[in-house]
Amino acid sequence: MLIEKVKAGNDHAFRLLVEKHRDYLFRSIYSVLKDQKEAEDATQEVFIKIYTSLPNYENQGFKTWITRIAVNHAIDMRRKKQRRKEEMTEELESHIGGSLADDVEIEVLKRERQKLVQKRLEEVPANYRDVIYGFYIQEKSYQEMALEQNVQVKTIETKLYRARLWIKTHWKEEEFL
Repeated sequence: MLIEKVKAGNDHAFRLLVEKHRDYLFRSIYSVLKDQKEAEDATQEVFIKIYTSLPNYENQGFKTWITRIAVNHAIDMRRKKQRRKEEMTEELESHIGGSLADDVEIEVLKRERQKLVQKRLEEVPANYRDVIYGFYIQEKSYQEMALEQNVQVKTIETKLYRARLWIKTHWKEEEFL
């Protein structure tokens, strides 16, 4: 009787129908979505679907019919949410993967440059090579190198100064950029 009134266009009858089934549909939808806010939104959407689909209803068990609409809608919402999560995960992974590839490329270039520097260091006269290697590669202080070589700190400073001059005259800066 109430359904026939709604089909006839009686809005008050539809409000009564909503009030009668609202809690039941909310619980059905909530059991699928497990989120109160989403279940509330989905319940409203389901009532809109019921209203627009009511002309197709053929008296086959109203509660079963609206439950099927509600559960199918909730399942669709959950699938969409899962797809969005997967898409965001894929996007994040591709972004991270891209930056990972950049990091690997930078690391490879750094190693190649280190190999080039080490190869070029072999060209430097031995007395300069020791101070360059100690100061720039091993990051030792003048004092540490002076103790190791059993010389004055001033001697290490002079050797390092002369080593830098030798490098400036024999190496081209572009080879290391």
